[in-house]
Order: sequence, then structure tokens, then C-alpha cells
Amino acid sequence: MTTTAPARTDLYPTRGQSEVTTPRQDPVVWSAPGAAGPIASSGLESFERDGFLSVEQLIGPSEVSRYSAELERLISDPAVRADERSIIEPKTQDVRSVFEIHKISEVFAGLVSDERVVGRARQILGSDVYVHQSRINVKPGFGASGFYWHSDFETWHAEDGLPNMRAVSVSIALTENYDTNGGLMIMPGSHKHFLGCAGETPKDNYKQSLQMQDAGTPSHEALTSMADDHGIKLFTGKAGSATWFDCNCMHGSGDNITPYARSNVFIVFNSVENTAEAPFAAPVPRPDFIGARDFTPIR
Repeated sequence: MTTTAPARTDLYPTRGQSEVTTPRQDPVVWSAPGAAGPIASSGLESFERDGFLSVEQLIGPSEVSRYSAELERLISDPAVRADERSIIEPKTQDVRSVFEIHKISEVFAGLVSDERVVGRARQILGSDVYVHQSRINVKPGFGASGFYWHSDFETWHAEDGLPNMRAVSVSIALTENYDTNGGLMIMPGSHKHFLGCAGETPKDNYKQSLQMQDAGTPSHEALTSMADDHGIKLFTGKAGSATWFDCNCMHGSGDNITPYARSNVFIVFNSVENTAEAPFAAPVPRPDFIGARDFTPIR
């Protein structure tokens, strides 16, 4: 006699025939009230309400110089450029992103394990954490393309198999973020509802989506409604500033047609109690360098 394993519960259905909105089923801040950590209680309250938290200076000028030099070294290295972890701009053939930087570079590995960085992740997620994804984003002037509106969790759930909204991202600026050079935009409060997108996941979708996202993007009608309800916040700040945001925030960024580069370090921390399973809406998981299968906690 054979037995059939019970069907798992999908709290956030997506990639079906039509868009579906589901109220958030998970906490935003997972730690107990008053839990120790670098974020003040007022900061956790605003993160709970808005889905994001900005830090005016997470790292100092000398650190910015060090990480900027490492970024330049990486994107100038022919071996790194030829690596599958590097994403190339289709128009300019410039390096757009380099993934898994905490494994490629000892310099960036140190930043990932810095208590100013990982300590905030532990406090928000209420547990030990591991790196689900890390990358440097290079947005040089004169034509670097943006990232279309999306919820990261929609992709991480559909294609990586993260079951719950228990992940947080941090974007650390290595160049000044002006209001003109393609900065991060978030719809405040959008993290409280999950928008399941329409359409099946194509085979090897990650190859296309890392250059220009298509699957997993909301309709114009849904985005208009969300923008009307929540508004849009554009983030500016000096090099060394950082923005933490919830995995389900609706966010994006525009093209950079100014002369001024916008480069940043992007790290995704996931709870060790929320490790990836089989994808919920894709035939196979994305490669490990995009959605990690190594769940070793950061120490």
C-alpha cells in the first residue's frame, strides 16, 4: 500500500489565471516587544506600519571607500564578469549586478556579518538568520535600466519556495542617492497585503527576470490602485545610508539617465525558521546563487 503525503498549505497563492490579493498571514516584526537590538522601539513601530526603516549613516566614509573599491575591483575582473553570477546590461553590456558577493569577496563577507547589519535582521525576524541572497547593484549613469514594480516575496515564494514572510532586505548606498538617479521607491504599507500575480512561471525565468522582469509583475490596474491607497516614497541619502524593507513591500526603481552612478550593496536575510522548500509556483528552484539552499546561520 502506498501513502500520499499531505498537501502543504500555500498561504500566498500566485502565478495563477488571475491576480489574487491575500491579507498578510504573518507578523511584520517577529521579535517580542522590548527585545534587545540596535533598532529602537519607535523604529520597529515604523517598520511595522510602513514596511521600511532608513538609517542615515550605517557605515562611515572610510568604509564606503573600501566597499566602493571592492565593487570596482569585482566588476573590472574579467573572471567575475564571465561568471554566471554576473548580470550584464543588454544595451550597454555593462555589469548590472554581481550575486553571492558574500562568497566571492571576503570584504563583503565581513559586511554581511557586521553586527550593525545582521543584528538588525535578527531583531526584525526574531531568530538567527542566513543570507538568502546577496549582490552588488551597479547603476552607472547615462542609461542604466531600473527594476520594475514587484514584491520580492512573490518571487521568493513562487520560485525559491520561501513559505512565510519572514525575510528582510537591506540596501546600503555606496553612492549618493539623488531624487534623479534611479533611486529606490516603495509604497508604504503595501506589505500588509500580498498580490498574487497572473501567469505561469516560464522555464529558466531567472535568466530573463534578472535583466528585465516580466513574470511576477503586477498589472497596471493593480499598481494604480495600490499607489492610490499607499502613495510612493522615494529614498534619497548620502553614501553610507541604508534602507531596510520588508520582503513583501511593493517597490521598484527607475532608469538612471543622469551622469551620476547609483551603486549599492543588497543583502537579503531570511529566518532559519523559514528555510526554502520546493517552489510554490515554478517547476524547479532558481540556482543557489540567487536563492540560497545553504541555511547556515550567520555568526
